[in-house]
Formats: sequence, structure tokens, C-alpha cells
Amino acid sequence: MNAASTRYWLMKNEPDEFSIDRALNAPQATIAWDGVRNYQARNFMRDDMQVDDGVLYWHSSCAEPGIYGIARIAGHLRPDASQFDPNSKYYDPKSKPEAPRWLMLDVQALRKIKPLTVAALRQYPALEDMRVLQKGNRLSITPVDARHWDFIMGLVKAQD
Repeated sequence: MNAASTRYWLMKNEPDEFSIDRALNAPQATIAWDGVRNYQARNFMRDDMQVDDGVLYWHSSCAEPGIYGIARIAGHLRPDASQFDPNSKYYDPKSKPEAPRWLMLDVQALRKIKPLTVAALRQYPALEDMRVLQKGNRLSITPVDARHWDFIMGLVKAQD
């Protein structure tokens, strides 16, 4: 990843839908990141995410939420088809094919890591202002400062 232009993201996914293991076993370890139904998260995907940006792969809605893998943005921004499917839990009857509200893009899993849980991350003063650790933060996609990314990559390297 080119550090000069690379941005970093934390992307939350429920492990029963797309765990890091399932992502790593997908063709080319790439999954379509769909189901985003928050305008700010959608706008990050649409306006800010670029191919090769780094991703902290976060498991949420589980016993031990936290970072379970490292991934990258693989691209292919497109309308999220689930918004048009009445049988999908992500169906949006107000979204129309000629003017889709919701987008998805591809994320490529790079590796699984030993989980860095919320409790573990909170131990480090260097991460105390990390967005995902702030009270009330429920966004499924958040930017990650380069200094937080570098610190976390140091923790990952220490696991190896």
C-alpha cells in the first residue's frame, strides 16, 4: 500500500454474515460489502474510499467485538442490489433502480489476525481517541487515522 495516498478504514461486519474466515475463503478472498444503510457510511464508500486503501476488518454484534483481520478496498463501486429485493432484510422501497440510494464495493481480505477486542484496544492510550472506541459510535464504516493504523499494525506485527 502506498503510504502517501492510502487512507485507512474500519469496516464492521457481523461474523455470522461475513466473518474474516468466510471472506478469506471467497474467490480471490473478495466479498461485496453490501447492506450499508447509513448515509454517512455510504458517502465514505462513494466519495472517499479508493482501491488499495487499508481496512481493519471488525466483527460486531458478537461476544467479543473487535478487529479480526486486515483487508483492502478492492473497488467496483456499484448499486447495492439488495435495496431492490423485497425479500432482503436490506430492502428499501423508497430506492429506485434509476436513482439508487445505496452502494456497495468489493473488499479483499488479506489476513486473519489474533482478535484485538474492544477491551484490548482500550488498554492503549495511543488509541483512546480512535473513533470506534468513542461512546455512541455506531457507524459501520469509519475512517482510521494513519497514526492509529500504524499503531495497530505494530500490535499485529508483535502477534506474528
